[in-house]
Amino acid sequence: MARPVTIFTGQWADLPLEKLAEIMAGFGYDGLELACWGDHLDVSQAAEDKAYCKKQKAILDKHNLTLFAISNHLAGQLVCDLNNDSRSDMFAPTDCAGNAEKKRAWAVEAMKKTARAAQNMGVKVVNGFTGSSIWHMLYSFPPVSNQMIDDGFAFFAKMWNPIFDVFDECGVKFALEVHPTEIAFDIYTAKRALDAVGNRETFGFNFDPSHLHWQMVDPVCFLRQFSDRIYHVHMKDAAVQLDGTSGILASHLNFGDWRRGWDFRSLGHGGVNFEEIIRTLNQIGYEGPLSVEWEDSGMDRMHGAKEACEFVKRVDFAPSKVAFDAAFDQD
Repeated sequence: MARPVTIFTGQWADLPLEKLAEIMAGFGYDGLELACWGDHLDVSQAAEDKAYCKKQKAILDKHNLTLFAISNHLAGQLVCDLNNDSRSDMFAPTDCAGNAEKKRAWAVEAMKKTARAAQNMGVKVVNGFTGSSIWHMLYSFPPVSNQMIDDGFAFFAKMWNPIFDVFDECGVKFALEVHPTEIAFDIYTAKRALDAVGNRETFGFNFDPSHLHWQMVDPVCFLRQFSDRIYHVHMKDAAVQLDGTSGILASHLNFGDWRRGWDFRSLGHGGVNFEEIIRTLNQIGYEGPLSVEWEDSGMDRMHGAKEACEFVKRVDFAPSKVAFDAAFDQD
């Protein structure tokens, strides 16, 4: 059978969960991937109050929606981020604003609570970000030494291993969305991140082809390289739109600006080869949800979410259980 189709609620946190569940069920989704912000899931409550968890799950049950994963990208980002400017102030409580280490300490505890919240919600996967203390060193000028990069991966392990210990206690896996500004953003850095934490089983990946595509990393190569670490899948598209005037670093132009060298697109409107991705997911035995992460500054989001659900159901297919030429041997 085809995989369940869900939608990540992070880009819809302005809508109450009750309203969003009604809308997405009407569009044909099988479930939601709950973001840990807005009113969709409060991890502090969910970590301690099973009655709260029951109430949130009842909203999904009412609309025949299933919960396969929760996601806490915002808190996760602050664990390893430098946290040294106001951009990340909005991710943490207001009393943390302007204080890098206070934001970090809050984020560590928030991610531990997220593991407990996932356990209480009955899910086995938390998706999110890790942040990176070395992302700003991507272009090696002023010169960056190998030791500086080594130190960045060591800092990731130092900060996240105690969090992963709690995930282990809860029987939950953490799936990093491999993404620029994270400790892992391509195949080489993903391998190095795994090595940094001793390849512990708790840590794997939320595969999102859009972030690889615009970097010109083949998403299928990523799936094959980390076939045993694909704990969740985001369905998202992107378009490379280099025209000789802008570069792949996007020229400090915001999403939706036609002058950018790349941009996110609604599913089927970009350059990601989803058929090859589905075939590869079949080959590696991934049976989890295909979760739409809808981002397209050039399209109405309601139109896009409905169309995206239809797209995923159309492009997904189960693997064959027989050889196509097996009938040739029959009498």
